[in-house]
Amino acid sequence: MKFKCLLINPWIYDFAAYNFWAKPLGLLKVAEFLSQFNVELFLIDCCNSFKIKKYGTGKYRAEVVEKPEILKKIPRKYKKYGISTEEFIANLKNLGSVDFIFVTSIMSYWWYGVKEVIEILRNYFINTPIILGGIYATLYKEHAEKQINADFIYKGHINIGIINELERIGLKLERITDKPKYWWQMGFYRELPYAPILTSTGCPFKCSYCASSILYESFGQRLLNEIMEEIEELHLKGVRDFAFYDDALLYKSDIHIKPLLKKIIAKNLDLRFHTPNGVHARFIDKELAQLMKYSGFKTLRLSLETVDIKRQLETGGKVTNDELEKAVYSLKEAGFASQDIGVYIMYGLPGQSFDELRAGVDFLKNLKVRIHLNEFSPIKGTYYWQEFVTKNIITDELDPLLTNNSIFAEIFAGYNREDIKKLKIEVNNFNLIL
Repeated sequence: MKFKCLLINPWIYDFAAYNFWAKPLGLLKVAEFLSQFNVELFLIDCCNSFKIKKYGTGKYRAEVVEKPEILKKIPRKYKKYGISTEEFIANLKNLGSVDFIFVTSIMSYWWYGVKEVIEILRNYFINTPIILGGIYATLYKEHAEKQINADFIYKGHINIGIINELERIGLKLERITDKPKYWWQMGFYRELPYAPILTSTGCPFKCSYCASSILYESFGQRLLNEIMEEIEELHLKGVRDFAFYDDALLYKSDIHIKPLLKKIIAKNLDLRFHTPNGVHARFIDKELAQLMKYSGFKTLRLSLETVDIKRQLETGGKVTNDELEKAVYSLKEAGFASQDIGVYIMYGLPGQSFDELRAGVDFLKNLKVRIHLNEFSPIKGTYYWQEFVTKNIITDELDPLLTNNSIFAEIFAGYNREDIKKLKIEVNNFNLIL
């Protein structure tokens, strides 16, 4: 017997959203895992609706929606990003009956989209088991159990444990192969203007603001031949833009990213690479900078977070100002222009003054790189989350909607709104004339 499984990536509910090479990687990993069993897989990606712009990125289709009560005082439009509700329902009707459903959840503050998807599913699949997984389900399991009408909340990454859970509800899956398919081999997407790629999982660092060590038990890097197979197959399908979503892409560069880029260069493939997550500047030396240039890196994002030395140590000690400066010098020497190099700097960290943020902006202006102001918001379970709770700035039961990085710093960090507005304008103007 072959079972039918529906996989769903819900809508985004937010004040702003843009598709920077996003795909529901966790859900697609579920598909890859289930491809080993007697399961026919179907995907509805509610976010697969955008106008393609530069390098495969794009602007999501969006519609203004009523704000949840807790966000009513925020003077900004709240939007639902992705396909229309009518298109979603039409897809459900065309599919017919299924045996079980997996719904993913990505940003915790997008849980309204998760809730809506599952409410609609209950109308069309009354007795079908619905499993909710993903980042929100893992970090906010108790909240999800109260707010979301799923049959089962699955924490963590997909493994054989989910097969056991399915057996408990009467679905006995049988393994039919030991070699799972890649997600792009399953025909989920008619077009692939880009592809996200992971060369590793987890992170060897434990930064005080990051949940990577909560979501992953350990750090591991994939085999280079396996990564190359993935890149070459996607290239044959017409993909030219690849976004690395590793938390530590450049770690142990001599045995990982450097030999990988050498293999890519040797293949002479017409590729463009992007690093939306931000990479560790500490590991960028002259050789790596040249390899990145020759292999086709186009969108470079480095992570600095702050120029304050004490806070750099407090947040994980992954980079110093001198290391960032040396990395920028190596990249420029390799041929990258100032406008090619972007650096993330955070604001809204616990106890972070506006003067500290100002100093960071001035430092990056002197380096002549693009400045990306990154609004901080705490993630449940991290050190900084607990610090905010201890200082009674937030409670441990804070609604995930309020952890949205678009609004958290404005509500909880104590900055003057006009000061932040002026600084954003200054940064935008600087980036335009760089």
